[in-house]
Amino acid sequence: MTPKETAEYLLSKDLFSQWLSIELLDIKENYCLIQMPVKPEMINGLGTVHGGVTFAFADSALAFSSNNTGEAAVALNCYINFTKAARNGDVLIAESILLSDTRKTAVYDISIKNQDAALIAGFRGTVYKIGKEVTEL
Repeated sequence: MTPKETAEYLLSKDLFSQWLSIELLDIKENYCLIQMPVKPEMINGLGTVHGGVTFAFADSALAFSSNNTGEAAVALNCYINFTKAARNGDVLIAESILLSDTRKTAVYDISIKNQDAALIAGFRGTVYKIGKEVTEL
């Protein structure tokens, strides 16, 4: 399968990313660009997007970029820096870029921006390659 076909396969099995209404915009080997609309049920008590939703969106970007070669990888360590609050009605866009790749691990940098290209969060994720194909799981 191509990276795009693999990412589409993963999305078809990923009910949580579907619930988030994630759309695959651009998929290349070890890279993805995805978007997600902010829905009312994603808003916290302060009127902004819940941090866990932003983290989950970045985590989905990590999954679609790190698994799209067909080799299964799982998150080993992730951290996020929130830079601006997202709000109801925003459209968030995440871009995941491979920074480092070894036989068993890889590190990705994910930026999350809103529809106005304002940086919402920066996310760094390390994945562990489990030695299986995505379609075996």
